[in-house]
Amino acid sequence: MAPRSVAMTVVVALLAAAALQAAQANPAAGGAPSMPAGPLDIAQLGAKGDGKSDSTPAILKAWKHACDATGTQKIVIPAGNYLTGSLELKGPCKSSIIIRLDGNLLGTGDLSAYKKNWIEIQNVDNFQINGHGTIDGQGPLVWKSNECQKSYNCKILPNSLVLDFVKNAQIRGITLLNSKFFHMNIYASENVVVDKVTIKAPGDSPNTDGIHIGDSSNITITGTTIGVGDDCISIGPGSQKIRIHGVRCGPGHGISVGSLGRYKDEKDVEDVKVTDCTLVGTSNGLRIKSYEDSKSSPKASKFLYEGVTMDNVSFPIIIDQKYCPNNICVKSGASKVAVSDVVFKNIHGTSNTPEAVTLNCANNLPCQGVQLVNVDLKYNKSGNKTMAICKNAAGKSIGVAKELACL
Repeated sequence: MAPRSVAMTVVVALLAAAALQAAQANPAAGGAPSMPAGPLDIAQLGAKGDGKSDSTPAILKAWKHACDATGTQKIVIPAGNYLTGSLELKGPCKSSIIIRLDGNLLGTGDLSAYKKNWIEIQNVDNFQINGHGTIDGQGPLVWKSNECQKSYNCKILPNSLVLDFVKNAQIRGITLLNSKFFHMNIYASENVVVDKVTIKAPGDSPNTDGIHIGDSSNITITGTTIGVGDDCISIGPGSQKIRIHGVRCGPGHGISVGSLGRYKDEKDVEDVKVTDCTLVGTSNGLRIKSYEDSKSSPKASKFLYEGVTMDNVSFPIIIDQKYCPNNICVKSGASKVAVSDVVFKNIHGTSNTPEAVTLNCANNLPCQGVQLVNVDLKYNKSGNKTMAICKNAAGKSIGVAKELACL
């Protein structure tokens, strides 16, 4: 080889080495992810799937290894039953993290083992949980400690899976079982997809909401089956661009917006679409509720409920601006929560109560722009006719039987 060719080969080799070193230092530029500081399989970190040993340290260590690395890192929870206490999985992380859940996580019944929630993902961007395992809150061990049905100022039991300040997340394929309080709580997060998840708890279990959303945007829930003791899905203040599609709900309290107005400085709820869902035997159907003695004045607007099947559902369609559970609020009669632009379209099936449509809006702040379009609901028992009760609601009915056309 000529001297010039040798020199060029050396230069090219040096440049390639420099590029590789730069890529390793900055994987976002296209290089390979860095190696984590230790194993990401919790069994290799000492976790025992015997349902008795404390696996908390192993999971926290795996999270640290993954979070400190770069690129995409996968934490593995293999087959077995892993008992844990509080798991605060905090960011920001340099990597994108996947938790592969093949085994079962069990939340200890010792409430002193929790700071607040059970599994809490905080300040993380690009995060996934997938697999066929179960997050079991073991709620029956502590449900008797829940006093929230009696008091505003009750001690909140740990939620099972919490996403706080999370962006670009997917929860797919897993099962959440018997939470102590909410099964999943999505707060101050963006771009979250919940897909093909199963959520289960007895119909009489207290405050076991399936999925609660608050102060979050671009949240999508698809192909998910939820049967719990409270709302299957509850949409709280500050929720924007919520998409719920192909969800099966029951038992439970239905798909609810609110309660709104309970606290000061609540933000608006806007742009919610619920499509192609089925509700079976729930105590409410599609519900928007706000406190009669509301402390704030958020607006609730731009709702579309379309293609929903009701099977033996009590109060299938309900807007309630005078919500006052267990008479623990002050009945003032003057709401501050404005409800507008709500469309119920192609809603059909059976009602377990004569009142298939209930629009209980406030005298001082009537509901505006409510539409009933092709709503076909029938009371499924003899002796009473299907009816609609509408108070202080303005809008229109299209293609609706006379007994339901109250707008």
